[in-house]
Amino acid sequence: MVENHVIRILEETFELHGFAPINTRAVETMESLTRKGEIDKEVYVVSRLQADEHDSHREKDQLGLHFDLTVPFARYVLENAGHLQFPFRRYQIQKVWRGERPQEGRYREFTQADIDIVGSETLADHHDVEAPLVMLEALERLHTELGFPPVLMHVNNRKLSEGFYRGLGIEEPAGVLQRVDKYDKIGPQAVHELLTEELGLSDAQADRCVALAGISSSDHSFIEQVRDLGVANDMLEEGLDALDRVVTAVNRAVPGRMVADLKIARGLDYYTGTVYETELVGHESMGSVSSGGRYDSLASDEKHTYPGVGISLGLTRLLAPVISRGQLGSTRTVPSAVLVAVNTEEERDVSEAVAASLRSRGIACEVAPKADKYGKQIKHADRRGIPFVWFPGRRDQQGADEVKDIRSGDQISADAAAWNPPAADLRPGVVGQW
Repeated sequence: MVENHVIRILEETFELHGFAPINTRAVETMESLTRKGEIDKEVYVVSRLQADEHDSHREKDQLGLHFDLTVPFARYVLENAGHLQFPFRRYQIQKVWRGERPQEGRYREFTQADIDIVGSETLADHHDVEAPLVMLEALERLHTELGFPPVLMHVNNRKLSEGFYRGLGIEEPAGVLQRVDKYDKIGPQAVHELLTEELGLSDAQADRCVALAGISSSDHSFIEQVRDLGVANDMLEEGLDALDRVVTAVNRAVPGRMVADLKIARGLDYYTGTVYETELVGHESMGSVSSGGRYDSLASDEKHTYPGVGISLGLTRLLAPVISRGQLGSTRTVPSAVLVAVNTEEERDVSEAVAASLRSRGIACEVAPKADKYGKQIKHADRRGIPFVWFPGRRDQQGADEVKDIRSGDQISADAAAWNPPAADLRPGVVGQW
């Protein structure tokens, strides 16, 4: 119930900004899943239990469960490009699977909520600002409406990092990016050792890579801090300018919610520009709960390229720990606000008519499963967590209907065509403190 409540907020926010919902299949070809980024160890391979000699063993025909929603979305865009209007805006809330060692914050099966904006051949830079603003708006609603912690989004630009590394004479920057991405987990000294021992960088090169990763600011000051490191490169300047525009625009719209953080790299190498990671303020040990970035060639064929920018929210990672600890729950475990009692089985149609009238006005209800004594029907409602019990007037007595709040004991006459529960009882709410 808590997850459904959160999903409704996300869907409402995404749709307010024109994002349309889609679903993609759970199973993709391994060729599609592994063509970008070093992710082969995360993928669950799928095979038929009754496979025989007619099943192909060619690598391109092997299947796996999708590990994120971006790679399947790229395939979706390529297959449906002729029917889409670009820029195409979609949101997707689905299960994904990864070969993780199960622990708090990491799961083999979990739910993600993604938004992406994809263009044909080109995609304007202002979408690098729009995507994080939409996700931040959704997260702000979770903060104000449900008491979730506030968030801080950390942002970098891959062109900035790659240009810096190339300016140092590093010809293969992808390996550096993947190791710098471990900065928060293992610390600057360990990153320095990885750069020198695994990649063969000199101490001077590694020193400046680590120094770059240590730069963070919420204003323009990061630009001078980078230039003070004494590295010159055209791609670096392009990245600095792009990052400055994103940080300035987002903080103008939602002050204090974004910071330039030059250690953000994102491990998947389909990202080509702006990259985002988002932390819960006061719960930084959880790591990033929302991340993404710009990709210029994830979706491409021989004729066309479809660049995009997207950001993903890890719903399970956000919710599972606090729900399992009992910190967050629902006011009730069922959607029903009313249990309509049944006087006798012969009069069940009367109760069904009351329920239909209530449902027609958006009041969730259910009819009692048995025409037990009222006390037993009330106990059934209590066990289900339903706050109100409706007693239809008996046919033979021409009595008025009555509704009882079983929490307070208050009981009043009521008309199914007009009565409404208090607003707080209409739908299950979220209770507790994150």
